[in-house]
Amino acid sequence: MNAYIPQYRLTLTAGEHSARHIRRIVRSLLDEWEMQELSDAVELGITEVIANVVRHVPDRRCQLLLLRQGAAGVRVEVADDSPQLPVVPTELSWESEGGRGLVLLDAMAAKWGVWPEAGGGKTVWFECRGDDSG
Repeated sequence: MNAYIPQYRLTLTAGEHSARHIRRIVRSLLDEWEMQELSDAVELGITEVIANVVRHVPDRRCQLLLLRQGAAGVRVEVADDSPQLPVVPTELSWESEGGRGLVLLDAMAAKWGVWPEAGGGKTVWFECRGDDSG
């Protein structure tokens, strides 16, 4: 039996305004899935991950996957060809140029992580839940 898993895939070259357009798509999809309560967290997470693609991936190309996880959860994966793994800063200062996005991701996601891909590249993922299990 082949079960249908509600999902959305997008391959893009990220630019300055990509996160804004992706947020609109995600908001619409979460409305369709009747998971509007996750919209703020998922949109914030996607904004931060896509901003990292724009900032750190030379060709800015990535693949986005949004998966519904049951009745109360969503998993987001963003894969790119850069082998540079994100690093959560141990300390942030007002002068810091970066690192705040991963701190935000850590605060708003139920779980998140990164795995290197065979042959180079990586996938950054996070999960958001609408129930109290996060």
